[in-house]
Amino acid sequence: MDGRGDTNSPKDVPGNEADDAVDQRLGETVRLLRQRAGFSIQDVANKTGLSTGMISQLERARAMPSIRTLRLLSIALDVPISYFFEASDPADVPRYIVRKNSRRLLRLTASGVVKEALTPEGKGQLELYELTLNPGASSGTDFLQHTGEKAGYILSGSLRLWLDNQAHVLEAGDSFRFPSTVPHMFDNPTQQAARVIWVTTLRQTDSPAG
Repeated sequence: MDGRGDTNSPKDVPGNEADDAVDQRLGETVRLLRQRAGFSIQDVANKTGLSTGMISQLERARAMPSIRTLRLLSIALDVPISYFFEASDPADVPRYIVRKNSRRLLRLTASGVVKEALTPEGKGQLELYELTLNPGASSGTDFLQHTGEKAGYILSGSLRLWLDNQAHVLEAGDSFRFPSTVPHMFDNPTQQAARVIWVTTLRQTDSPAG
């Protein structure tokens, strides 16, 4: 990983119906959030550093986003990244509790990452996830920086965490914390899936839901 480019790519081969439905839902969510904010595609491109073509392809489900791309979009559109997760069943959902079988999922088929939201829906001061990284999975090939703080705990497998161009290989039982202003990305370079508890504090300009 050299910190250049990103793993987003146009869909040049057909996927299965489930993956296509996930990409379609993500694209529609990005488009609706952009329109709600009153932004043009060019506006979002200027705020994220992504190309207008990439954003257009994402909205039309013709490209598959990386974690880095979704984080950039969440910052530009001023929403938690959990807004991109699959919606939960609104029936009988506790306000402050998340049951194991009610977790909202975000499947990033291109990146090989599955994120499970461990915090309830709505804005708050932090986001808590369980990440599953398939062999070769990554957050993208470019570093990300933003305000806030990140921390995590390796449940199983290995995580290679890149902080300011330095790689740290973390094993089960290891943990970390760093300011999100430090250039960072991560991947799973092994042939075994990894599971990680991941904590992200929101930007200082974000406020908890009322």
